[in-house]
Amino acid sequence: MSPVLAGVLQLLALIAALALAYRPLGDYMARAYSSDRHLRVEKWIYKGIGADPNTDMRWPAYLRGVLAFSAVSVLFLYLLQRVQGSLPGSLGFSSIDPDQAFNTAASFVSNTNWQSYYGEQAMGHVVQTGGLTVQNFLSAAVGLAVAVALVRGFARSRTGELGNFWADMARGVIRILLPLSVIAAIVLVACGAIQNFCGIHSVGRFMGGSQEWNGGAVASQEAIKEVGTNGGGYFNANSAHPFENPNAFSNLFEIFLILLIPFALTRTFGRMVGSLRQGYAILATMATIWVGFICLMWWTEFAHHGPAFEIAGGAMEGKETRFGIGASSIFSVSTTLTSTGAVDSFHSSNTGLGGGLNLLGMQLGEIAPGGVGSGLYGMLIMAIIAVFIAGLMVGRTPEYLGKKIGTREIKFAACYILITPALVLIFTAAAMALPTPGNSMTNPGAHGFSEILYAYTSGANNNGSAFAGLNADTQWFNTTIGIAMLFGRFLPMVFVLALAGSLAEQQPVPATVGTLRTEKPLFTGLLVGAILIITGLTYFPALALGPLAEGLAS
Repeated sequence: MSPVLAGVLQLLALIAALALAYRPLGDYMARAYSSDRHLRVEKWIYKGIGADPNTDMRWPAYLRGVLAFSAVSVLFLYLLQRVQGSLPGSLGFSSIDPDQAFNTAASFVSNTNWQSYYGEQAMGHVVQTGGLTVQNFLSAAVGLAVAVALVRGFARSRTGELGNFWADMARGVIRILLPLSVIAAIVLVACGAIQNFCGIHSVGRFMGGSQEWNGGAVASQEAIKEVGTNGGGYFNANSAHPFENPNAFSNLFEIFLILLIPFALTRTFGRMVGSLRQGYAILATMATIWVGFICLMWWTEFAHHGPAFEIAGGAMEGKETRFGIGASSIFSVSTTLTSTGAVDSFHSSNTGLGGGLNLLGMQLGEIAPGGVGSGLYGMLIMAIIAVFIAGLMVGRTPEYLGKKIGTREIKFAACYILITPALVLIFTAAAMALPTPGNSMTNPGAHGFSEILYAYTSGANNNGSAFAGLNADTQWFNTTIGIAMLFGRFLPMVFVLALAGSLAEQQPVPATVGTLRTEKPLFTGLLVGAILIITGLTYFPALALGPLAEGLAS
């Protein structure tokens, strides 16, 4: 079987699995967030934190809950790393330095999971399981809660209430993320992923020296790492490591887990706003971009440019022979079009244009299908922009789902889409202009520039993957990428929740013959075009200096 055919068959199998899970999971999540009933364990949580789950919040109160909870999470995870050397189960590792502890705390709380350290050589069992894995659940639940709040903004009218943050948080963890992760962890263990609390042990002698590995609760962290679109691996090699991703089936299963909730959330959206067709339109937009990027990645990575490529069947540098180019390309596209950051190959080793596709996938805003929660609310913001553009074309006030998109709403949407590019481009320019940060680049020229551009794109977009050629464990990069991750996560949420509150206060506008039909293929095409054009205008100069220059030169 040719490598191209193998990749196509894996893609078709993945699409079939996602299609089977789409309806039941999407409907289940809609019921979970719409229910008035509280589970017993949820009641214990509410009692423990002193929250009343039946009290609806307006957007400022909802936002205060998000920010306060996340600030406490950052502080807790930071302190846990700083005292690691005194904790049991630390495997003899010392406490984490302040700049790296801040970077890691910001990373995992913001759902970025950027790692400037070697996981198996820095973090003990307590930090890995009690700190990082716990935040994988909580940060994903925060994203889900904000997305649901925006959906309620569209669904409700003449009220500014968006639900209860604490109830949404608890339901996201207890009813959605935890059950899916338990099932996923069992499947991964069956595939060969490890799950233990072993210490460091020698596995024999190699090239005159001993080779050592430490165990860990890898399968359970791997499960929520993918289900919650987190991405932080137990080992430095991430999902290229056989302890995390043992074989071709587990590789395809992990891609399935990454895409499962983000795609299914479009049905949840359609169900909650009372129009499944609106959910299908958003799904079609996400799927079109995702499949298109996979096809382009295959084209760049399977292209033969010389005898070495022809013998290997394509650009095999940096890729696992267990997975090949086809599966590795699906994984890299899926992880950069979501906020996952997990990798089963090294993106720095992709062709110039292939690396550029990974960069562009993040720069789109990670909305195809995007991260857990963040992908849906990011796509809905872009839908509002597309509706506004269409309104300008026909000279009428734009409407979306029966809500007028006026000056206030478009200002919130515009601020949302400007924050991340500003963070990426300002920090990249500063790193290139200053003398010290450039010393962290492994490669000169366009590829070296791509390493730094990729780092800040990954951080500000809360992706977490790396180009694998940049030494980011410095005070400059730990601090600036940490700031980019926090601002890139929580500043957009301010405008999402403000927009949700504004929409919820409106009275629905009845549809007329002049209303743009946002459930039709025409709107899907308009939305895809708006996403690509806005991103292209924003990032094209930076991409031209990096991956485009490298790709055209090769």
